Amino acid sequence: MVPWRFCIAPMMDRTDRHFRAMFRRISRHALLYTPMIAAQAVVSRRADAELDHDLAEHPLAIQLGGSDPPVLAAATRIAADRGFVEASLNCGCPSPAAAQATWGAALMDHPQRVADAVFAMAAAAPIDITVKHRLGIVGRDDAERLLAFVDIVTAAGASRVIVHARAAILGGASTAANRKIPPLRPEMVAALVRARPELVVVDNGGIADLDHVRERSHGVGLRGGVMVGRAAYDDPYRWIDVDRVVYGDDTPRPTRREIAEHAFARAADHARPHAITRHALGLWHGVPRARRARDLVATIAHGLAVHDAAPALAVLDAAQ
Repeated sequence: MVPWRFCIAPMMDRTDRHFRAMFRRISRHALLYTPMIAAQAVVSRRADAELDHDLAEHPLAIQLGGSDPPVLAAATRIAADRGFVEASLNCGCPSPAAAQATWGAALMDHPQRVADAVFAMAAAAPIDITVKHRLGIVGRDDAERLLAFVDIVTAAGASRVIVHARAAILGGASTAANRKIPPLRPEMVAALVRARPELVVVDNGGIADLDHVRERSHGVGLRGGVMVGRAAYDDPYRWIDVDRVVYGDDTPRPTRREIAEHAFARAADHARPHAITRHALGLWHGVPRARRARDLVATIAHGLAVHDAAPALAVLDAAQ
């Protein structure tokens, strides 16, 4: 089984352990990621809580932010000791804070620094080291630059690259705008695979449903994969057939209600129920009377007993 055939992207404030536990009931095989965690925070042990996870979440990867090779290597070693199967270096975040620190997408202007980091990470632990990056930075996003960047980081030890099929705007555009304004160019990812057929490439950006998964999977070939972001968070049940479509696994999957019930049961034993139930709200996406049900779930999370969720769960029954 190749877990990166279908991945859930690292998303800040979204892909924490509670969301991952819920999505694992949707897909047994998808590769899941933490949100980006600063490598320095991992090394200083300030991120210990963010590294906590259950074995049931596996296969599980950590995404690291930073640019200092020794720090990234130390963080990779800690992540490996904590059971992560992959450490992925973020070279795609376009936020002003990341750019100022020469993190994220800004690193695409410094391919040798990325290569040095990858080399140090690969030497630190026997787990996969990957790089998640953009097509480039607007104005410096041609195919030749992309090939040169991929060549140097894979030569340094990256086992695969995860390409967000948009360029990044550094300065003058928000992080949210960077997910929409730069045009999506999956054809450049497919061209990269044709130019370097020996590489393992994961295509990311704008993949909204299983039809898109099928389409974009053709571009990366049998060795590559696709990564889905907000479409998986906002409407998780849309992906209930992903194991059958991508991995050939026909094991029956749970209903919306069963997934929600499992989340509520976890929330009942948690000091902050909302930390869990907020991730379940997407299960009502597109369901009739969803707004009223979500309002009830929010109310439950802020004080009522979780067993009072029965009316909200009943709404899901009608959606099956």
